[in-house]
Amino acid sequence: MAMNPLAMSACTVTNALGRGVAAALTALQGGATGLRRCDFEEADLNTWIGRVAGLEEEPLTGEFAAFDCRNNRLARLALEQDGFNAAVDRAIVRYGADRIGVFIGSSTSGIRATEIAYSERDPVTGSLPTYFDYQHTHNLFSVVDLTRRRLGLIGPAFTVSTACSSSAKAFAVAHRHLQAGFCDAAVVGGVDSLCLTTLYGFNALGLASTERCQPWAAGRDGLNIGEGAGFALLEWAEPGDERVLLLGYGESSDAHHMTAAHPEGAGAALAMQQALTRAELGPEQVDYINLHGTATPLNDAAEDRAVLRVFGPHTPCSSTKGWTGHTLGAAGVTEAVFALLALEHGFMPGTLNTRQIDPALGAGVILDHQRRPLHTALSNSFGFGGTNCSLLFGRRTDR
Repeated sequence: MAMNPLAMSACTVTNALGRGVAAALTALQGGATGLRRCDFEEADLNTWIGRVAGLEEEPLTGEFAAFDCRNNRLARLALEQDGFNAAVDRAIVRYGADRIGVFIGSSTSGIRATEIAYSERDPVTGSLPTYFDYQHTHNLFSVVDLTRRRLGLIGPAFTVSTACSSSAKAFAVAHRHLQAGFCDAAVVGGVDSLCLTTLYGFNALGLASTERCQPWAAGRDGLNIGEGAGFALLEWAEPGDERVLLLGYGESSDAHHMTAAHPEGAGAALAMQQALTRAELGPEQVDYINLHGTATPLNDAAEDRAVLRVFGPHTPCSSTKGWTGHTLGAAGVTEAVFALLALEHGFMPGTLNTRQIDPALGAGVILDHQRRPLHTALSNSFGFGGTNCSLLFGRRTDR
């Protein structure tokens, strides 16, 4: 039996493309990247990043001053876009503040606050500065705590931290909570911000490209780190619902390696197949796939094999990492919103920066923007440790 679908009643996204959904849509349709040469604070790296402009000048103040850090500034900024607060206010009237859950993905939370505090520790004792507030900044629950307070919600709430699949898995968590009766609606999202830990960490792994990333390209040599925040309000779909719906989701764990994907994409294929099964759809009924598509040699090859196993070579797919960079824990919700935009506006974004597909790869990757009506779109998010999640969105008026 197909799962009960959830409607995306409202959504918002902010990243290197700009603030709000309109900025993302304009860039995706126009081919304008948000990537820039690395200029993040003292990071001395030859790479490109997807940076949200202006965060340095927009601190959290007043009742939320204790939460001030780059990650929470980014969350606050995203919550202020696209009328999202007002949409949640209306949901509170319908359901009550205690019946709306908050489930947010993040890989590193406010770790930048800890990096700064560590650099300013006492030279004699090694003590961290007294101003450092771990609970409200670096703590993984910090961004959830801020979000629920900012929105006035008191329902179930927790953080999902499964590397790059974090905010995709938040959608699955929300569905299970609604299905179990713990809440009637959910705010799901993801927030991850630039920090030295991730920039230098991926560089140390040899995964940070010195060029703009080129997913699926013959000469791809790595990813670009980005930052972003996105949120969606999920409610049970109604008969004849014309909103974009979450039709299915799939989750799996390779447990193959601490960082590398399973070389044959075994877990990725399982996640995609589970999403199809929950939606009671066949692979031929999926119109477009937003690939995880990080542009690292091994990850793209593994995902390619997984896509070929489940869909074959003809389903159109692309990676949007060339616009935003890899936003890590925010990638799932960011690309879920991109899938929603593709469905609502009838287009498939190309694969930015890539001009020649690796001849060893066989998935139906498109390089250029294409306009066509879409009914269903799959979005993949795969993380370190083989933690995989696929989300299937579409318009279904027959349920």
